[in-house]
This record gives sequence, structure tokens and C-alpha cells, in this order.
Amino acid sequence: MTRRLTLLFAGFEALLVAAIGVAIPLLLATLMWAIQFGFGPDWAIFWRGAVDVWLIGHGVDVTFTLDELTAATIGAPAGTVVLVTIAALGFALLTLVLGVRAGARVAETGHRLLGELTAFVVFGGASLLLTLSAVHPAARPSIWQGALLPAIVFGAGLVLGVLRADADRGAETHGRLATWVASVNPRVRAALRAALTAGAASVMLVMLVSAVTATVVLATGYAQVIRLYEALHTEVLGGIVLTAGQFAFVPNLAIWVASWFAGPGFALGVGSQVSPLGTAVGPLPAIPLLGALPSGELSFGYVGLAVPVVAAFLAATAVRPALVRAVGDGSRLAWSAFVTLVGGAAGGVLFGVLAAASAGALGPGRFDHVGPDALAVGLASALEFAIGLALGFAAASVPSLLRRRPSGQTL
Repeated sequence: MTRRLTLLFAGFEALLVAAIGVAIPLLLATLMWAIQFGFGPDWAIFWRGAVDVWLIGHGVDVTFTLDELTAATIGAPAGTVVLVTIAALGFALLTLVLGVRAGARVAETGHRLLGELTAFVVFGGASLLLTLSAVHPAARPSIWQGALLPAIVFGAGLVLGVLRADADRGAETHGRLATWVASVNPRVRAALRAALTAGAASVMLVMLVSAVTATVVLATGYAQVIRLYEALHTEVLGGIVLTAGQFAFVPNLAIWVASWFAGPGFALGVGSQVSPLGTAVGPLPAIPLLGALPSGELSFGYVGLAVPVVAAFLAATAVRPALVRAVGDGSRLAWSAFVTLVGGAAGGVLFGVLAAASAGALGPGRFDHVGPDALAVGLASALEFAIGLALGFAAASVPSLLRRRPSGQTL
């Protein structure tokens, strides 16, 4: 493919990803404009609302100035300024997945670097234009965040897509970075790879358990969820919009449950806490998803703290064979300790970043903070991962130690 076609193709891929992301909330907003409001209000209002939702989904701060009617419904004076900083991560996850697909397709053009840069710049430009189109005195998104944050998410997807395409083709990575990596001591390189893999795998295993747990909690608490839907008296379209909005926060919910397993838990407003030791929250908004939230103290809630430890244990047993082959006759204890410390720290940092991305301000007053404390979650999970990795390496070493003992010697 020629360079000109690569530019066009990469730019189209970027625009397509942005269009799909905005089209989801815009479709629902347009249906409300047509069905519920009878084409009466200016459609531009619904366009700006859809773009604001998409931007919030990527962590862009949006400042709302409440009118008299909206302010009265929450008991606040007219003109109250509300800063929403929480990210509805479902949109960011969609952009990331579509970015991976776009990266894999760009890698097939033969002009990988040119295609990546073009797609990234075009997506950033489209995001900036979308942000500018949504600026309004009643709802003003941060312009620099609107241009940068969605582009960063898309760029991460591009890189992952290109790397996956290279791995599928079995292609070797060339360049200065690859040359520098190849020059590193093989044992150090293997240990770093094992540590990063173990840390990331530990986080992913905890997230998997959290997703399953959240599903079970919602399934068992469906009766209260249904009661909240009925209490809101939403029509069919309103119920669809409300459900779609909650789906956008499903990744946040999974991270919150993972933070619960880590120990610090999460908050649903200032002064509240949901942790393995119990749940203490004040009045909550009538969001059906929150109806399944267990209340009071959990008799065996502290057992959940074992999840990160077990996840790291499994990760250690998975990476140890490759590490042992790489270090050879070197000090396996020292290298295992290195992987334990670095892997625990890497997992804690990744967990902390996820916790930070899932938290923020959702409204005025006590809802100025919703979600986990990123620092507390990162530190607690780093310690738990380190313990699990150490136990995993120790347990995996026992069979080899027994094989080395003389035949007549017993423990």
C-alpha cells in the first residue's frame, strides 16, 4: 500500500472509532428527542449531551451549571456549579478495543509508523473538534483534556494492536529500543519479563474474580434492582437509557469490587466506606445498580483479602519455569526475590492506576468523591501480590528441593 493510501486508511480508521463511540449515546439521545420530546427542543442540546457523555467516558472533566429546575430537584440553589470528574470507563474500554483493531489493520499496510502517527493525530483532532462543539455555559468540558485523554486511550490501543499483529505474524521487533533490550543481560531481561508478567497477571486474575463476583451479587440482588426500576417510573425508553448509562459504569464496578478484595474498598460519597469489614453508606441516589449492594457487616468478609494473594500465587507458579530456565545455575533464590519485589510493585502500580481511573466526583456535596482511594489500593495490593508471589515461588521450589535430597535422607 502506498503512503498516500496509508494516510487515508489510517485517518478513516481513527474517524470510524470516534464516530462509533459518539454514535452510541447520540442514538439514545436522538430517540429521546424524537419520542419523548416530540422533536420540540433544539437537537443541538442532545448532540452536546451525547458528546459530553462520550468525553466523561474517557475521564474528561465536565463542569455543569445547574438551572433552577435541576437545582431544585437536588435541593441546591440555582446556578450551582457541579464538576464531574469520574470516568464512565465503558466508553474508554470501547475506544481501547477499537484502537487495538485499528492498530492491527494499520500494521498490515506496510507503513506502520506512518499509519500509527496519522491515526493518532486524526483521532486527537476529531476529539478536539467534538470537545469544542460541546462547549456551552451549562456544560463545559475541559478542552485540553478532551483533546488529549481520548487520544491517549486510542493511542494505547493502536500500540497494543500493532504488537499483537507482530506477535501473530511471528515478526521480530527492530529499532533502537529492540536493540537496547537485546543488549541487556539475559538473566535480567528474563527476570524483568517474569516480574512484569506476574504483576499484570495478578491484576487480571483479581479483575476476573471481581467481574464474576459482581455478576453474582447483581443476580442475587435482582429483586431490589427491579424495585428501584419500578420506583423511578421510567417508561420503556427511559429504562433503556438508564440501563445503558449503568452499562457504561460496569468496568468501574469491576474495579471497585477488586478494590474491595484488596482491602481498602471504595466509597460511595464522602464519609462512606464499602470494605470487607462492612458497609457504611449514607443516602444513595436511586440508581438500580446500587440496589444489589450488600449492607452491614459481613461475617467472613476478610476472606476476600485472600483473592489477591491467591492470584499472585498462581501467577508465580506460571512464570517460574521460564525464569528457572533463563537464570540457569544462578542464584534462583535471589532472582525469585527480585521478581517478587518488582512484580508486587508493578501489580500495585497497575492496580492503583485502575483505581484512580475508576474514581472521581459524581455530583455535588458528599458525592464529591466516589470510588476507591488509588494510593491505598495500590499499596495494599502491592503487599498482597508480593506475599502471593513469594509463596508461589516457595511452593514451586519444594519438589525440586526434594529431588535433590539423597535417597536415604528424610525431612
